[in-house]
Amino acid sequence: MLVIVCNSWLAPAQDARKIVRDVNRKFQSVRDYQADVRIRTDIPFVKMMPVNATVFFKQPDQFRIRSKGIALLPRQGFDQLFKNLRDTASYMPLLQGVDKYRGTVVSVVNILPLSDTADLILGKLWVDTQRNLILRSQVTSRSNGTVNAEYFFGKQAAFALPDSMIFSIDTRKFKVPKAVAADLNNVKSSAPKGNDAEKQKGMIYLQFTNYSINKGIPGDVFKSKD
Repeated sequence: MLVIVCNSWLAPAQDARKIVRDVNRKFQSVRDYQADVRIRTDIPFVKMMPVNATVFFKQPDQFRIRSKGIALLPRQGFDQLFKNLRDTASYMPLLQGVDKYRGTVVSVVNILPLSDTADLILGKLWVDTQRNLILRSQVTSRSNGTVNAEYFFGKQAAFALPDSMIFSIDTRKFKVPKAVAADLNNVKSSAPKGNDAEKQKGMIYLQFTNYSINKGIPGDVFKSKD
């Protein structure tokens, strides 16, 4: 009987590993990319104009965003997500079940860190297993609280690169650039306490265009400070 119980527990874990492995394999087909991105924020008490930027990525984990203005980009749901998933020895994936999300049947996978000292507390993925695409993620970390992300795919779905993304962030925990942190912290000190403060959320919207994929990016791009 013990063997049967163990096997029934391992089966969903094995299924979850395959789901994550297939997602990773799809993204690893992208050796590098760059794209234009328009970033729009809707964060309580922080007024920021939309920003146009360019993002650069090169496997395995080189990432750079270049903009003339202040760009807020939650990396937990962006390049950092795939960086964490690639390190398969650092977490246990468990299949929570099957759900329907935006009209698509998805597998819900929990990502549990194996180290008590890891920054990641819990990850949750809603995966379209027919296309091996993450449609939604929820990442809770010690450094940035909970970041929810929605991914919308179009022309670059074959590379697991989204046309647009929507982030929901916890403004009490999310790290913002120093240029806007002062304004946010001043408001926090006078913000309502209790339940109202608990509901402080912000939204960040990304729209990607002009993807250039697997064309090669010079290493100097990731060292430049401009």
